[in-house]
Amino acid sequence: MIDINESVMQFLLAFVVVGPLLGAAAALLPAPPGMKGKSPEQAVLRHGVTVTGAILVAAIVLALGFDHDHPSKMQATTDISWIPALDVRIHLGIDGISLPLLVLTALLTFLCALYSYFKLPAGPTPKAFVALLLVLEAGTLATFAVLDLLLFFLAFEMVLIPMYFLIARWGGEGRTRAAWRFILYTLLGSVVMLLGLLLIGLKAGTFDMVALATDNGRSLTASVQVIAVLAIGIGLAVKTPMWPLHSWLPDAHTAAPTVGSVLLAGVMLKMGTYGFVRILLPIAPDGFRDFAPYLAAFAVVGIIYGSLACLALAKQGAKGDLKRLIAYSSVGHMGFVLLGIATMTPTGVNGALFANIAHGLITGLLFFLVGALKDRTGTTDLDTLAKETGAALYGKAPRLGGLLAFGAVASLGLPGLAGFWGEMLALFGAFRPADELSRPAFLTFMAIGAFGTLLTAAYMLIVVRRVCMGAVPQEGPKLADVHTYEFAAWAPLVALTVAAGLWPKALLGLTDPAVQQLLAGGTR
Repeated sequence: MIDINESVMQFLLAFVVVGPLLGAAAALLPAPPGMKGKSPEQAVLRHGVTVTGAILVAAIVLALGFDHDHPSKMQATTDISWIPALDVRIHLGIDGISLPLLVLTALLTFLCALYSYFKLPAGPTPKAFVALLLVLEAGTLATFAVLDLLLFFLAFEMVLIPMYFLIARWGGEGRTRAAWRFILYTLLGSVVMLLGLLLIGLKAGTFDMVALATDNGRSLTASVQVIAVLAIGIGLAVKTPMWPLHSWLPDAHTAAPTVGSVLLAGVMLKMGTYGFVRILLPIAPDGFRDFAPYLAAFAVVGIIYGSLACLALAKQGAKGDLKRLIAYSSVGHMGFVLLGIATMTPTGVNGALFANIAHGLITGLLFFLVGALKDRTGTTDLDTLAKETGAALYGKAPRLGGLLAFGAVASLGLPGLAGFWGEMLALFGAFRPADELSRPAFLTFMAIGAFGTLLTAAYMLIVVRRVCMGAVPQEGPKLADVHTYEFAAWAPLVALTVAAGLWPKALLGLTDPAVQQLLAGGTR
């Protein structure tokens, strides 16, 4: 930790939120300020790397200046009246819950910009691509930084348009249908969520999330809390995505360009689960308690459903798409996050927050790797990949094969890597849920979730065997191994996956005090 003045911290957080928007506007100018390149296209791509790099640096400095001795306290806060008639304020701040997600978003967006500088997906002008990428980053970062319900909704919705265009204009086969399904599902869920947010704000007399969390639902009747949790929960569940509201996700991932899939899985899905923790748990605890067993039930069904879908796609002879398989795996992994939240215990919620970060790192890496395989072979079909690589990726491109195997074993939750701790803590939380919840029911959910970890191991190992292992054929196309720019984009994700697995206290030390206070009745 370094000692940074509070006003500097406020400026850094404001810059992290507003900077990408300014960068997006600059990207649309005839020539991005200060950027030169061999062509206008290269200049604007370099502009994207520079802006996202500056945001990442600011986020890291913000993390270094964060008071790690008091992670439950809101820090770097800005509170300015915006719409006095509704008591809507421009209220920004970070604590131990939001800071890791803020840094993860800044990191993944920078890595995507860096990757795109060397491997821009086919589509319209690079100017539009860079501008959309920066608007997407701004919306995601704002979601994790704002402390007003209406601002949260605006930031939550802000990401939909850029992601729609990234899929529809830079995506692959079936992109138009996938983009429309994405926008329709998420917009319909958001309309219902807005009604719930308005209900809370109008009944409580404020939209300030800190004040509402401190009140801990005391100014809301039981019926208001139940209605609000149902309405807001539907919108958040669509974005998470929770079974059975997940069906937009596989199509969106399959059609999206590589960086679109990385950002969709790595940060956008986290916006839904973050809303459960930041809004529903502290603001409407009684209403959430009524729905917690149902949320847990949907979560474990999602774990099993996602794993069985992946097994079906991974089978020999099945018409399996590797990108689609990883998309379905996200349904299962996010099921563990929802299960942890549903326990309403510090152990479970900490596990959910840890699993959020781990999933962003690991699944982001996997989508990068699958994108690289598609660039080399022209396909993500498992049968075709097995033929193209001779089922011997280890022999043809050992570094690429090794990274794919690493991503697979990290995703299945190998101890010592980041994927292990979140899922185990979520299961431990289900072993002893909050006092008001049915322990026999949650023990059943824990057993089903534990079985899901076995299914995850099964399908990931099948993928590794089919794509990576086998004798190297004497004939056949050669595959390029990992390029320097790919290594630069992927190495941080590998390093952080190992670091989080070996030293989980670095993350849990941030989240646990904030979670303890949040469950006890608010955030200071």
